[in-house]
Amino acid sequence: MSASPHAGRAIAAERKLAGLSQRQLADRANYSLAMVKAVEQGREPASPAFLAAAARVLRVEPESLTGTPYRDLIEKDGPLEGLAELRAVLAEGIYARPADPPSLKELVAEIAAVDLLYRNDKGRNALARMPMLLRQLHGALHSAGPDERGKVFSLLCAAYVTTERLCRRFGFIHLAPTVLDRLEWAAVSADDPLYTAQAKIKRARVLMYFDSNDTGLRLVEDALDEIEGDTEAANAVRGYGHLCGAIVAARGFRPGTAAEHIGHARRLAPAMPGESDLYGTLFGPANVGIHSVAVALEAGNPDKAAREGSALVLPTKIAPPRAGHHWQDVSRAWLMIGKPDQALDALNRARRIAPQQTRLHPSVRETIYGIAAAQRRQTNSLAGFASWLGVQL
Repeated sequence: MSASPHAGRAIAAERKLAGLSQRQLADRANYSLAMVKAVEQGREPASPAFLAAAARVLRVEPESLTGTPYRDLIEKDGPLEGLAELRAVLAEGIYARPADPPSLKELVAEIAAVDLLYRNDKGRNALARMPMLLRQLHGALHSAGPDERGKVFSLLCAAYVTTERLCRRFGFIHLAPTVLDRLEWAAVSADDPLYTAQAKIKRARVLMYFDSNDTGLRLVEDALDEIEGDTEAANAVRGYGHLCGAIVAARGFRPGTAAEHIGHARRLAPAMPGESDLYGTLFGPANVGIHSVAVALEAGNPDKAAREGSALVLPTKIAPPRAGHHWQDVSRAWLMIGKPDQALDALNRARRIAPQQTRLHPSVRETIYGIAAAQRRQTNSLAGFASWLGVQL
């Protein structure tokens, strides 16, 4: 069981070590004093945006406030195969030890298979296969002729896109910037120019963890300016950029900019054949709806997020982690408007849809602690969920 009840307690401890009052933390993080008090007391879940702002002010890593990665919980399901080797590959950088590669056709198929595992909430399996795939791609790069190098670099980009998502999935956020450095390196020589834009958008998403929202918005705008054409591929990355820009803007207290990005994405989405699998974007009408709810939540309108999020009908074929994250947001919104029972119902939906993602996401723990604080009497359902999550209420 987790020894630390909630991130608010870690924030309070770090605040006192820094010699700051609650008022000073609130002023420097651009939040109200009431919010700081509620988070520290466990009455309000610490949102990702609040955690990022608090970590910046307190000059600590965001992970030190959330306790991620949840190593004990991860190890309950067995060793996390592939992580140590992935660290080695990333540390080796451009000098990565190559492995004998199969054909380019087989490498394309392996990248698609690993990405599908991630998409279907089987991140452990994807992570176990990723280090060898990266070494094989480096092997292919060494043996590629002049006409093939651009293609291999594009395949490396695709692999790094999934690698970055895996690092975030398991809570190893500190590895993500290194992965993005490798993605940007490969994108320069790739024969697909969309990876250059995708790399900037993905860095903007990671920068949210560090409350660097102004830089993130600038990167999103730069990426959008680089995208040319009206193909499905271009619009998938363009739409993904607008959705990312919407969330970054909302977290940066720029609701007008967030609404503009959602509007652009909404206009692009109908042309997509469902939720696009291209470049790991999952861009389409359903994802626009999901991000609209997330923007409402981040912009301070939890009532709208709870009600519109609960009414949103998601397609059966949508990626489970995407749907699971949606119900996690809906849960937090219900809790924020004083409906802990509905919040727990939404978390149970997230658990059924994407158990691995739900079990490892920091916001789920914060919401569970908030539900426990809000419920007059602890229910068996809440206790059971907390036990599955590995926390002690």
